[in-house]
Amino acid sequence: MRQWYRNQKFLTRRSIEAGIFLVIFLLFFGFMAHVMGLPNMLNTLMQTSYSLLMETVFYIMAIAVLSGALGALLTEFGVVRLVEVALRPLMKPLYNLPGVAALGGILTFLSDNPAIISLSKDHYFTRYFKKYQLVSLTNFGTAFGMGLVVVVFMMGKGFLKPALVGLAGAVVGSIISTRLMQRSILKHHPELDVKDEEEGDEQQISFKSEGGVFLRFLNAILNGGKSGVEIGLAIIPGVLIISTVVMMLTFGPAANGYTGGAYEGVAVLPWLAGKVDFVFDWLFGFQFPELVAFPITSLGAVGAALGLIPKFQALGLLDGNAIAVFTAMGMCWSGYLSTHTAMLDSLGYRNLISKAIGAHTLGGLAAGIAAHWLYVLLALIF
Repeated sequence: MRQWYRNQKFLTRRSIEAGIFLVIFLLFFGFMAHVMGLPNMLNTLMQTSYSLLMETVFYIMAIAVLSGALGALLTEFGVVRLVEVALRPLMKPLYNLPGVAALGGILTFLSDNPAIISLSKDHYFTRYFKKYQLVSLTNFGTAFGMGLVVVVFMMGKGFLKPALVGLAGAVVGSIISTRLMQRSILKHHPELDVKDEEEGDEQQISFKSEGGVFLRFLNAILNGGKSGVEIGLAIIPGVLIISTVVMMLTFGPAANGYTGGAYEGVAVLPWLAGKVDFVFDWLFGFQFPELVAFPITSLGAVGAALGLIPKFQALGLLDGNAIAVFTAMGMCWSGYLSTHTAMLDSLGYRNLISKAIGAHTLGGLAAGIAAHWLYVLLALIF
């Protein structure tokens, strides 16, 4: 009898959930179909997705392959090790993390957020952290996810200096996110201010390589390029689904009305942003309300957010300041909602997911604000 009652309660809850989803789904697409016309809406969905796949996804994949090969070469021949050693003295004063944490930031910058998840499971790496520091590594590593791809993408569009300013903004955001997370953990869980075992010698961490130089070089570029292909494939759903929907909420009809072509839409996001445009102007220096689509999309996937750049550029909406803010917020957020959940779940601290997400949300906003005002300061000086 009790089991029957539980089953009925579960079915009722699922039915309510299904009903709510169906209502939201019909209202969302019903509104767009009403404004655009059903045939035009369906054609725009398909045309925009196809255009993004051909013109943006493969471009990002090419960058990811080259970046992956470069990252593998830097790791194989010890450059990453040298950079880690150089950055090690900054870890404690800036992030309150042991020096080896620099390795996590470098690897996520060269690849993507999952690199920090694999490191968090490495005993030889985690032994240097107190428990609260290890948990906060989620926020630290995620702040640099796909960093090299984002920076190179922006450079490829002709925005080298703004991209570097954005990188500096991402560093500011990572510091704030990591520190806020640590403070929150110690406030609610002071028992995590301990280590599982004696601290090891950080100099014992090394990158071992075997074989001749040519073979190591060949294996590095091939394996690194392969990882780039995997990143390129992984971003396809985000770009085609998230970016398509965001674009249809960002842009309006064509000059001669709705035709069912790519990049048409109902322009809801600019309308909403226009109600509080003074906020976005002061915080981020956005001159066009359409630009808020990039940070919103970055919440889900930075690869999908990059898919917005070519259209923004074609419409003349971009300037150096926008690129700096995009780079900072894109790197710092870079789809952290899924990464934080996966990493904290794997570490056994699922109850801290909301704190990690909250701290990183503030960190991403701080990254965008820092990039904007740093860009303004540099523009005044130079």
